[in-house]
Order: sequence, then structure tokens, then C-alpha cells
Amino acid sequence: MKNNAYETAVIINAALDDEQIESIISRIKDTIISNGGEIKNVDNWGRKRLAYMVKKSKIGYYCFFRFFAPPNIISKLERFYQLDEQILRYLTIKLDSDALEYFDKNQPVSSKLEIDVPVTLEVEDIVSDEIANTPEISDK
Repeated sequence: MKNNAYETAVIINAALDDEQIESIISRIKDTIISNGGEIKNVDNWGRKRLAYMVKKSKIGYYCFFRFFAPPNIISKLERFYQLDEQILRYLTIKLDSDALEYFDKNQPVSSKLEIDVPVTLEVEDIVSDEIANTPEISDK
């Protein structure tokens, strides 16, 4: 069976502890993998304020999964979302070739760029350089 590219967005109840949220995320990963899926990217946005109250919650924990899987996995995955009371909302979409190309092109580079630049200037050096390069002002 042909694997399709999917992205699913899940909003989890933010009132839970971090460990509980991580366990829900790991169960979602396990569900995808156990049904023949291959996870490409998991993007945790964290806790965000909702535009309106959902199941008496004002804040939700956003998590996005990008994966390749056979089409029959979607019904199983969404059934899992419906049965879990801590998942407030979810949305799963099939990604087309343009979306895959966009994600491949715009993958973030390492967020930590280490540049070794020796820092030898002190504040007095900077101030004295600025004073030395300031043009003279005459009182004419």
C-alpha cells in the first residue's frame, strides 16, 4: 500500500503536567509507528492561549506531527484522538508535493550557531575610539 504524507495538529489540555503531556505525545507517536507510519518531524509549540474556550479551557498545548503512513491509519489515529479526553482538538491533513517541497526547503538550520570571535575590547576602548573619531565642533 502506498504511503502518503500527512500532518496532524493536536491541542492538548494545558492544565496537565509536563510529564502527562509528554506521555500523550509519546502515545500518539507509538500509534503512528505501530500502524506502519514513519514520523518525520514533531513540532511542539507549547502552551498557547486559545481564541475561544474549548471544553472549559482557555489555554492549550499545541503539537504538530508530520509523518508518512498508509491511508488506513488516519481513521485509527482520529479514533484515538476522540477517545482521549485530554485532547481538546485535532486536525489531520494530507500534504501534497508542494507542501513537502516547502518543508524540505524551509527546514530550520541548527538554532545554535557557535562563532569563535575573541572579544578583547573593553568599554573604555570603545568610548575613547568614539571620542577620537568625533569631528571638532567650532563655535563660529
